[in-house]
Amino acid sequence: MAKIITIAHQKGGVGKSTIALNIALCFKDQLRVALVDSDLQGSLYHAREDFPDITILLAEKVNDIRQMDYDLIIVDTPPYLSNKLTDLFLLSDFVLVPTKAGFFDVMAIRATLALLKFAQAKKPELKAGIVLNMIKPRSGVTKDVADLLVTMGTPLLKTMIHDRVSITRSAITAGILTGSDQKAKEEFTSLAAEIVEYISA
Repeated sequence: MAKIITIAHQKGGVGKSTIALNIALCFKDQLRVALVDSDLQGSLYHAREDFPDITILLAEKVNDIRQMDYDLIIVDTPPYLSNKLTDLFLLSDFVLVPTKAGFFDVMAIRATLALLKFAQAKKPELKAGIVLNMIKPRSGVTKDVADLLVTMGTPLLKTMIHDRVSITRSAITAGILTGSDQKAKEEFTSLAAEIVEYISA
């Protein structure tokens, strides 16, 4: 049965699609991977011909995901999908919640984490983690923001994804792993490995 990773945040502009795509590409050589684009705009789906090594699908029926014949399914969610997020969480093995490092960005994940906690109450084996994304290389993460994240009750992953041009452009350059930005590659392979650790624990 496929392992399912859902990338979720009810706020837009936090880099969910870019993370979903590059995480899928990290696993493509070891597993049969499908990337499910549940955004009505279908931006990842429309780019599927640029990524022949992974299957990119539209999520027409959420409940069919478990029956798909893949080893790993990564679900990218749009910010407006709040009424279906709990259903997706209950189907998932791991939920990744990306956030920027600003105070108001961190506060904005509370609603998503509340839905996640509701799902975990029904499905205690559901794992989850917060990943800091689009971090400015020189500004880092303030102690106040880090302390606030620790109080949220969902683990903060060690890996941070920085704000790099190579990552922003990765959807039109065949993904971060094919590029020359070694630090970006290391960040995404580290993130993929950390997710595997959580799922396998």
